[in-house]
Amino acid sequence: MRKALRWLLALTVLIGTLGTAGAATAADATGTDGTTDIKERLLSIPGMSLVEEKPYTGYRFFVLNYTQPVDHRKPSKGTFQQRITVLHKDVARPTVFFTSGYNVSTTPRRSEPTQIVDGNQVSLEYRFFTPSRPAPADWSKLDIWQAASDQHRVFKALKGIYAKKWISTGGSKGGMTATYYERFYPRDMDGVVAYVAPNDVVNKEDSAYDRFFARVGSKECRDRLNGVQREALVRREPLEKKYAAYAQDNGLTFNTIGSLDKAFEATVLDYVWGFWQYSLLKDCDQIPADAKNATDDEIWNSVDTISGFSAYADQGLTTYTPYYYQAGTQLGAPTIGFPHIEKQYIRYGYQPPRNFVPRDIPMKFQPSAMRDVDTWVRHNARHMLFVNGQNDPWSAEPFRLGKGAKDSYVFTAPGMNHGANVAGLVPEQKALATARILDWAGVATSAVQADPQAAKPLAKFDAKLDKRDMHREQMLRP
Repeated sequence: MRKALRWLLALTVLIGTLGTAGAATAADATGTDGTTDIKERLLSIPGMSLVEEKPYTGYRFFVLNYTQPVDHRKPSKGTFQQRITVLHKDVARPTVFFTSGYNVSTTPRRSEPTQIVDGNQVSLEYRFFTPSRPAPADWSKLDIWQAASDQHRVFKALKGIYAKKWISTGGSKGGMTATYYERFYPRDMDGVVAYVAPNDVVNKEDSAYDRFFARVGSKECRDRLNGVQREALVRREPLEKKYAAYAQDNGLTFNTIGSLDKAFEATVLDYVWGFWQYSLLKDCDQIPADAKNATDDEIWNSVDTISGFSAYADQGLTTYTPYYYQAGTQLGAPTIGFPHIEKQYIRYGYQPPRNFVPRDIPMKFQPSAMRDVDTWVRHNARHMLFVNGQNDPWSAEPFRLGKGAKDSYVFTAPGMNHGANVAGLVPEQKALATARILDWAGVATSAVQADPQAAKPLAKFDAKLDKRDMHREQMLRP
């Protein structure tokens, strides 16, 4: 999961289509009793404290801290402050529970399901991403069950205020997080919308990714990308001299990964994956067409633009230590082949997550974790929607549904990358997905219930609120 994993798409917002029917128009200042201000109600929750409130027309937006146990199995063994945000519309509206699986954005943002249902949004920072990290950090308490229990506890705390229907959502690692939450606490949410969520059931079996890269896009585009990637390794010596100067100028060090040489190869091997994760087929025009005759600067600039030469420096890895820890202990990480590059040019291959986590943090992989989730989803999914991208490498190993699944769907957006969303689905699937989200949230009109093709998002598109926050990360980050 590398540059694909390495480029994080915190995917804070999956932009939807426009729509106005049935939209609530203003944030209420009071609670259900008509007297208590929503801020007071939030701060009356034991363990909840205010960091700041930011204004946004039609909403109230709060950045909060919530006291959580480090270990939900032994809550007396210490606590930490977990950061959350609340985009408050109206207690009479449904609520969307959003997580990116990484840091939480403290800028008002609205996920696609929040726009569709015109509701409130609660967003949660994933445990161990700073500042939501226990001190001292016991890394054994960073696992998918503990994180799901964080969400469960936040939900229970807020359900008394936001009593209408709840839907969980997230993109990439956030989509995985929403899925794991549903697996461990299936009675909390009324629906789940998981975008581009990888499902690495068997960590050592990654042939699906090789098949993906053999046919994605067009042959012309694949040849361009493969050519630049190979040429970067052929020119390793001059490009590493450039890299060393770049590192010195920017104060970069390579203690965690071990050497500049390892960081260089990891960045180059992320190149093709990174392109398909965050670019579209039409963007291939920006890739050098004749790599062998391109200048060193042209090769460098293309790799740096897509992969980012700071990604594997200590300064680039530190923020994502919690992700790499999870990839190496439960989530899994893909490994792919490079048939277009002669073996003599590849020294390390796709490096494992262990190489990106400081050695003083112990790691042991648990192969049963993803198998358990996959089995549960196949046989128990209820009110779950998985949206994948046709040209997204992470969608090569998707969640699938079995006979036990009910009112659940797996859709693929044609031509889309790691930013795939409901709005990018073919018209019939887009309408059906929108209708099911509205129904799960309890706001589907009788017209939509009678004909899903009538379904539209209830809130108007807002260019600022519905802006997608994309965090550049290594391929090892979904």
